[in-house]
Amino acid sequence: QVQLVESGGGLVQAGGSLRLSCQASGNIFTINTMAWYRQAPGKERELVATITGRGNTDYADSVKGRSTISRDNAKNTVVYLQVNNLKVEDTGVYSCNREQRRDPFDLLYSYWGQGTQVTVSS
Repeated sequence: QVQLVESGGGLVQAGGSLRLSCQASGNIFTINTMAWYRQAPGKERELVATITGRGNTDYADSVKGRSTISRDNAKNTVVYLQVNNLKVEDTGVYSCNREQRRDPFDLLYSYWGQGTQVTVSS
């Protein structure tokens, strides 16, 4: 099992910035991808950004150019999401996800954190 704990959410004014952190612990495998999702009230959960174990990143169009996902490679267990120029529509519960496998032929395991609330005020 893997546990994911997010932190860094809160109330932020539009135009501001925040940095979210996600710490993974437990049965950690090297082959992994970590990601941030968010769910706004009344909407489905959407993918915000991903980062592979090799550091390849991808972003949703809605945050591209103003967000950075990064990880602590030394530990392979911490991922960050920096979002700048926050907009009211960035409001939602941000959840961390980790997918990992023991080796290339192993099953893919997926884990979720509890989420952290981000509220952007106008």
